[in-house]
Amino acid sequence: MGSPWNGLSASSGLVDLRSDTVTRPTADMRRAMADAEVGDDGFGEDPTVAELEALYAERVGKEAAVLVPSGTMANQVAVRVLARAGTAVVAGRRNHVVAYEAGASARNSSVQFYVVPDDDGLVRSSDVSYARALAEFHQPEVSLVCIENTHMASGGTPWTLGQLDALATAAGGVPVHMDGARLFNAEVATGVPAATMASRATTVMSCLSKGLCAPIGSLLAGPAEVIAAGRVERKRLGGAMRQAGIIAAAGIVALRTMVDRLAEDHARARRLAEAVADRWPDAGADPARTATNIVVFSPPDAGAVVAHLGTHGVLAEAIEPGVVRLVTHHDVDDEGIERALGAIAKAP
Repeated sequence: MGSPWNGLSASSGLVDLRSDTVTRPTADMRRAMADAEVGDDGFGEDPTVAELEALYAERVGKEAAVLVPSGTMANQVAVRVLARAGTAVVAGRRNHVVAYEAGASARNSSVQFYVVPDDDGLVRSSDVSYARALAEFHQPEVSLVCIENTHMASGGTPWTLGQLDALATAAGGVPVHMDGARLFNAEVATGVPAATMASRATTVMSCLSKGLCAPIGSLLAGPAEVIAAGRVERKRLGGAMRQAGIIAAAGIVALRTMVDRLAEDHARARRLAEAVADRWPDAGADPARTATNIVVFSPPDAGAVVAHLGTHGVLAEAIEPGVVRLVTHHDVDDEGIERALGAIAKAP
């Protein structure tokens, strides 16, 4: 039996703020999935998959894209294609590809992470330059730089164009992979088109199954030859699919109809941040810096806070020892936020 709160929303007594991955497909997505034209994607013959890949590639300004089951697989394909075994990959210590993929890059690609501080969500250009210079001193050569936009662990922080430009300059000829699992949250929050941000990176990936509400799927985009190699790596990782147009159909609806509404999630997250800051002024939640849909804070007793919220019908989770995360999304409405605000105000 699954978790007792699976599929439940605020109207049924639970407000699920654990992640935006809990979103359920919309009615339009379900209809599109039922009506999808399909073929064998292993042979490159699924027209709906091809349409989704072309739509995403155009949306992020890249030559080509490939559909994969998950954001983790998209990141792993990028590392396998862009990095070289026995070299270093520069990334923030709290980036998803470092901290939340079960050591997959070491297992799959035989690379060594050179991790740098990223508590504010940024990989600094000075750290990239320093890491590259270490090769002259008998340390591993840097073959890839990874960044996350938005940066989940710092509270959904989006990068500015100036920061991306400085990073790209420091990388020089080294490829840059942008983990844009929530890239469209960054687009909505900053007003900078996704393609403009992605132009500073060699490859970019985005998840369809978070705030965009599709039930499954992520996309990796980049130069045509890189994506062609990525299809091979997808197969090696077991990610090749057959009649995947059923999945892709929901993704098309997601990209076409669900991006603009992310602003609602951002506004609701700011309300949560204000409540957290009122309850725990020193916990690190800053409403002024809550730009997207994630609130991260460190209360005196994170476990007690998560347990307390649960007893009030509000689901949250800890992402690190002592660190609580709240994530707004399509399936949490204003009524749900009010319930969460009341629970936060009463928290120990």
